[in-house]
Amino acid sequence: MQTAIYHIPALLPEALAALNIKPDGTYIDATFGGGGHSRAILNSLGPEGRLLGFDRDSDAMANAIDDPRFTFVHSNFRYIRNFARYHSLDRVDGILADLGVSFHHFDTAERGFSFRTEAPLDMRMNTGAELTAASIVEKYDRDALTALFRLYTDLKKPSSIADAIVSAREKAPLATTLDLVKAVAPAINPRQEKKDLAQVFQALRIETNGEMDDLRAFLDATRSVLRPGGRLAVLTYHSIEDRIVKNFMRSGNADGNVEKDFFGNILTPWKTLTKKPIEPSADEIEANPRSRSAKLRVVELLESE
Repeated sequence: MQTAIYHIPALLPEALAALNIKPDGTYIDATFGGGGHSRAILNSLGPEGRLLGFDRDSDAMANAIDDPRFTFVHSNFRYIRNFARYHSLDRVDGILADLGVSFHHFDTAERGFSFRTEAPLDMRMNTGAELTAASIVEKYDRDALTALFRLYTDLKKPSSIADAIVSAREKAPLATTLDLVKAVAPAINPRQEKKDLAQVFQALRIETNGEMDDLRAFLDATRSVLRPGGRLAVLTYHSIEDRIVKNFMRSGNADGNVEKDFFGNILTPWKTLTKKPIEPSADEIEANPRSRSAKLRVVELLESE
């Protein structure tokens, strides 16, 4: 029996190059998942190197690497600063975050991340959390649902999706993934059904897991965890998170508020190493189609004045 692949990391050689790994350095893989990035980092480290791997999903614990240089942290990456200190890492040489959802989540039907198979409408990364996608579609009012689909998707008529959900739940609970698919069908463009459904599920997943709030908290913490000259490399997969990362790397804060000096130069603690994001090659996309939307952005922390 073939074992399911937990995840195939996108842009793996490029991400490793971005970190500029030192054999005796200390690094953080903020999104451990299947451990692909972490194993590659460990292969580049010497005996004195050290790596922390973060993941809030208990399923990822099974992938923890048996290596004295590696420590698995079962926690949300927004708490990177607290756990770095707890594990006696004053400042680190590099931080990598891959914001993509693991194959495991989409391919494990019972987790409820995919619209292709019937399962409980769950979508929790941390299965111990209270909020589920089902509770969102049942409890959020029309305005809240509309705001959700407007904020986290590119759907042209988010209010129509909200109306369809409200109308359907008045007749029967929306407890499964296929209940939701059927509910939103009247508001979905049949010519791009899969794309629109993916957007609906994306928005609910982001809301269920508080992904954008966690991302902002994580980014704001990286500056106090990296040492000057340390690098931050982030892989994004959709325009919402990519915009946050891009603005943060440009301005130095997750809100993207730009401050300028007397001469109009942007004041930022970061040196941008990727003027344009690095994207997968045609060969990589052919080998791993799920990598097609990946974008890698990299910055280096400047010396403090």
